[in-house]
Amino acid sequence: MSRMIAGAAALMLAAIGMTADARPLKPEQEAKIKPAGPAENCIQLRSIRNTRVRDDRTIDFYMNGGKVYRNVLPQSCPGLGFEERFAYATSLSQLCSVDIITVLNSSPVPQGASCGLGKFQPITGAPK
Repeated sequence: MSRMIAGAAALMLAAIGMTADARPLKPEQEAKIKPAGPAENCIQLRSIRNTRVRDDRTIDFYMNGGKVYRNVLPQSCPGLGFEERFAYATSLSQLCSVDIITVLNSSPVPQGASCGLGKFQPITGAPK
């Protein structure tokens, strides 16, 4: 039992710490973004190449192979767009719409708001 808990804890710690660049899009850039298929509940952690925080509710996940998923959080996540970085913890090899992200603050308190993710919508037209 304790071995199982230790293994799960190791996976969780390995998955913590996703930094992102906050880059709000200009209206003309945003207009180019289109859905590219049905939204998905989960994405593979090992396939995430980079992320871009667009604002307090929107994160673009850039995947290996060029695919981009947009995650629009169900609620605004205070400080996400300003701090530009977040962490997550999961014992699975996927990041899912039921998972929680936590804003990483610069200071004085290292942890900010914790917020639920939405579904992962594949998109086209996102800037590289």
